[in-house]
Amino acid sequence: MPQENPYPQHTNSPNILVTGGSGLVGKELIMQLLAEGESLRAIYHATPISISHPKLELVQGDILDVVRLEEIMQGISHVYHCAANVSYDPKDKMHVLKMNIEGTSNIVNACIDADVKKLVHVSSVAALGRIRKGEMVTEEMNWSEETNNSNYGKSKYLGELEVWRGIGEDLQAVIVNPSLILGGDNWDNGSSVIFKNAYNEFKWYTDGVSGVVDVRDVARAMILLMNSEISGQRFILSGENLPFREIFTRIAECFDKKPPYKKVTPVLAELIWRAEALRTKFTGRKHMLTKETVRTAQVKVYFDNSKILKALPRFQFTKIKDTIEYTCSTLKEKYSL
Repeated sequence: MPQENPYPQHTNSPNILVTGGSGLVGKELIMQLLAEGESLRAIYHATPISISHPKLELVQGDILDVVRLEEIMQGISHVYHCAANVSYDPKDKMHVLKMNIEGTSNIVNACIDADVKKLVHVSSVAALGRIRKGEMVTEEMNWSEETNNSNYGKSKYLGELEVWRGIGEDLQAVIVNPSLILGGDNWDNGSSVIFKNAYNEFKWYTDGVSGVVDVRDVARAMILLMNSEISGQRFILSGENLPFREIFTRIAECFDKKPPYKKVTPVLAELIWRAEALRTKFTGRKHMLTKETVRTAQVKVYFDNSKILKALPRFQFTKIKDTIEYTCSTLKEKYSL
């Protein structure tokens, strides 16, 4: 006996799918799409999505489950793929690779099978590879296995290859490569943890420099790209290039807390990650710091955002100063600080 269609078609049936709906980018994207009056379906895996709306259909699922994914894709014409495993912990290597490569491959295949009109895939600047000293990072950077890339970076690069494969099979798709994303209302997960560290007066800083972008800008750029004729391209999403010390100091001052004041030298950084590795080995606890995160914090990386600004003339990045003030205000209200 045939199974009943779990997502029967009707006039208000959602045609937009968001994967990773409980994550930082996915949640912001959902809120912006709903604000524009869209009807959508959102997938979450373990963490429920804390949004309730008559035009939002919440679905628990796993992008590694191709049968379930086929069911979820029914009636869908546009897909935002935000789901990913973001971890630099060596213990998570196999799951990171599986989720970010095989999971993305499943999404691409499902889009092709369902004759989806367009896919917007969230990658990362990590997929551009380790940066050569003195180079401004652009979308034209070529991946090299010789540059000591992280497992996460490798997984995002190989995930992108799955999207390019889909494009080669006539799937309309765009890739975005965000830098360090700031925003949201949960400081216990992802990059938002730096707000919690700053509030707790984290004392260490490095000379590293990174690109930084507002999560609201990431979501807005994705929607504009989805609604454009652009396909077969990738775009760096990075608002400003800032020293890590400046980022931490601005956040600390926003919370009226003491900013970082002790410098982590390259030598000290090497000692820190090795000590952390030993602590983890003997306690069995999850890595708080890894070789990748410690070394990345020492590197000065500058990202070129000119391509997205030329492609979307109406789009402008939010000043990171305003991003920090807005996020701190949101967190103060949520946590009664």
